[in-house]
Amino acid sequence: MTEQPSRQRPIRSYVLREGRLTSGQQRAFASLWPKYGVDFHGQQLDLPSLFGNNQPVYLEVGFGNGESLLRMAEANPDRNYLGIEVHRPGIGHLLLGIEQHGLCNLRLIRHDAVEVLHQSIGNASLAGVFLFFPDPWHKRRHHKRRILNPAFVKELTRVIQSGGCFHTATDWAEYAEQMMDILTATPEFNNIAGRGQFSPRPSYRPMTRFELRGQRLGQGARDLIFQRH
Repeated sequence: MTEQPSRQRPIRSYVLREGRLTSGQQRAFASLWPKYGVDFHGQQLDLPSLFGNNQPVYLEVGFGNGESLLRMAEANPDRNYLGIEVHRPGIGHLLLGIEQHGLCNLRLIRHDAVEVLHQSIGNASLAGVFLFFPDPWHKRRHHKRRILNPAFVKELTRVIQSGGCFHTATDWAEYAEQMMDILTATPEFNNIAGRGQFSPRPSYRPMTRFELRGQRLGQGARDLIFQRH
């Protein structure tokens, strides 16, 4: 008998732990997901067809409960926003927000962001990518789970168009330094604040409850904004 090659389990940047959906979130998935949700099947997305226009598209990876994404989409109706998240309660919360604010420029995907970028986003098709407060996986043995790594950044350089930006933020100092090292070493990106410098929080990134809580605990946020050559 010949041994079958084992399939190596991919390293995920998240652990799927979620509570029950509220009745409102259940309704959102039943009635709103067909309109604002994008089912992932590994297909490459036609973004103009998806949104029904040719407005620039900005993508947020891991939007949590969607607080920042909702505010940005509401403040910029001339831009389209695509959000990726795996946790259903957060998606349901954002779907209800989309309905409440009557937004037409926001679509959501429930799947692993690394796979979505690799399989579904075309070359130079995004005006920008946001990654706000990803899990720092603070224990050293878990650092391999951090989503921002050289392979992820290489994918960003492929999907972000010339002149577009990648904006990430974290309140974990050691992770911020690692992010800075990886992005600085990427020749396709230029730090808009200057080499090795963090950016002040721009007005378009709302300060979330999560960030306010971190400030009370003495964890100041650091923003990194890099432009694609």
